[in-house]
Amino acid sequence: MPHAGGAASFYNSWAAAMTPAFEVVTVQYPGREDRLGDPFATGMSALAEEIASELVSYDNRPIVLFGHSLGALVAYEVARTLEFRHGVTPARLVVSGRRAPSDSPGGAVHRMSDDAVVTELVGLGGTDGALLAGPDARSVFLPAIREDFRLAETYRHLPGGEPSNPITAVIGSEDSEVNAAQAERWATHTTGSFDLHVLPGGHFYLLEEAAAVLDLLARPFPAKRGNS
Repeated sequence: MPHAGGAASFYNSWAAAMTPAFEVVTVQYPGREDRLGDPFATGMSALAEEIASELVSYDNRPIVLFGHSLGALVAYEVARTLEFRHGVTPARLVVSGRRAPSDSPGGAVHRMSDDAVVTELVGLGGTDGALLAGPDARSVFLPAIREDFRLAETYRHLPGGEPSNPITAVIGSEDSEVNAAQAERWATHTTGSFDLHVLPGGHFYLLEEAAAVLDLLARPFPAKRGNS
């Protein structure tokens, strides 16, 4: 599940790099790429239900959910929806570059000017500002980007059951959005096991550390809580 402003194509290279034992299925949020004309989700719950409804057909195989930044929150809510509405428990949830759901920092980027939104996006890394320099490109891409920031910034953790699937949190060592202590709080959002991994890099550490992330997705989950 992609970050704010991201799309399914962000993970194109992962399918070829992943061990053949796994099938990589990428989520395309509405309002971008091949879903450019689809209306945006009304909220996080609606988006999670849309994704979970598609994933139910994979119940005969273990499901490992991965989300980066905004995608971490989406993946977490998908895990909850799968378990408590559809009776499907994912094999694992891997959350990347994001604070725990109960530690939502808020924000107002989604209400800022176009220039400010682009500046914020570029500042996080992973986006070439030149691609959003012209008005035509902005008219196509900024509505979805702004909507993603709205989902992330207005998200509030609602009370209810926590998923029983194990959670692995992964962050970059130089990420200005989340530190290790904040990432540790993901442990309170599962009744299963938890572990934390810190990899070199900033918020988009996974661009350079894709092989390490794929290794985490593919390997057996550790039996005990711990850090590495």
